[in-house]
Amino acid sequence: MKFFSGFCFANEEEIFDTYILEDDFSVAGFSYGAIKAVKYLENTDRRVDTLQLFSPAFICDKSSKYKNMQLSYFSKDKQKYIDNFVSNLQADIDISNYLVTGTKEQLEELLFYQWDKEVLQKIKDRGTRIEVYIGTKDKIINSDEAYKFF
Repeated sequence: MKFFSGFCFANEEEIFDTYILEDDFSVAGFSYGAIKAVKYLENTDRRVDTLQLFSPAFICDKSSKYKNMQLSYFSKDKQKYIDNFVSNLQADIDISNYLVTGTKEQLEELLFYQWDKEVLQKIKDRGTRIEVYIGTKDKIINSDEAYKFF
């Protein structure tokens, strides 16, 4: 299994142990890592039976102004931005062991990524099953909009 971490996270896949398929033919990603997982599948010819997207970073419904403000806040005070970001996570467990400092480039990619149904369809056409897990109490993304898209 190949796992891609979320923005400001590393090695957090154990949080999803209950759901993650531990085999050689699965790819998974959390939040920003879901974007990286999809990009990985776009650019590999490796056999992948299942793509698991945990709380994919679906920011498509936010305006460019909002996204640019997020980048500005991050640039002005990275630690304050990350602390605020983490405080908005709905985690029932201690996540401090998984936190790392993200980069402006990662945040920019997360904010401006455009989810594309055609890309997801091509992945499905390869024979890959796509599983999407969306939390209803997510304070970072609009769960309803993400649900409608996926």
